Amino acid sequence: MRLSGIVSVVLIAISTGTFTAAQAQHEWVPQGIEALRQSASSKTEFTLDHSMLVFASKLDPDNEDLRRVIAGVSGVSVHSYHFSGRWMYDPAVLSSVKEEYHAAGWKQLMNNHEKDGGPGVSNLWIRLENNAISDIAILVARASEVNFIVVSGSISPLDLSHLGGHFGIPKIEGGVVVPNTTRRP
Repeated sequence: MRLSGIVSVVLIAISTGTFTAAQAQHEWVPQGIEALRQSASSKTEFTLDHSMLVFASKLDPDNEDLRRVIAGVSGVSVHSYHFSGRWMYDPAVLSSVKEEYHAAGWKQLMNNHEKDGGPGVSNLWIRLENNAISDIAILVARASEVNFIVVSGSISPLDLSHLGGHFGIPKIEGGVVVPNTTRRP
């Protein structure tokens, strides 16, 4: 009986260590984001694990698409930084984030800069595991704020649109409009 108790404790310790290592892998934040965090005048940061997302989705019980997407999401991490004045952050830091994701093997799906060469930016990266999307990262930089969101789990870019407007993820605007081909009498 005593030996089985020791084995149980060892197995729990190993599984906790494995869980912590897996969790740390998904919590990787580029150094550029940390630099933005340090220079921001105010910060809002939070992380929701799967159980918290399921609980929060119950606030919108009629949204079946949201619940379907959440079933495959293991976590959402939101970092929102506000700056005291317009363009008070270093635009080179945004470029360093792009380089860090590229070096880490992520694929960039979207790279949108503001009109007339302004420093604002919208970027979307994905990380693949076994030919499936395992993580999505979004960086949206505007005049006096930078938002960085990471969604971990089995999710498609289309599913990301269903998360928009929930859990601190901005609504995705300007998507492709699919014409309605249904004919009405």
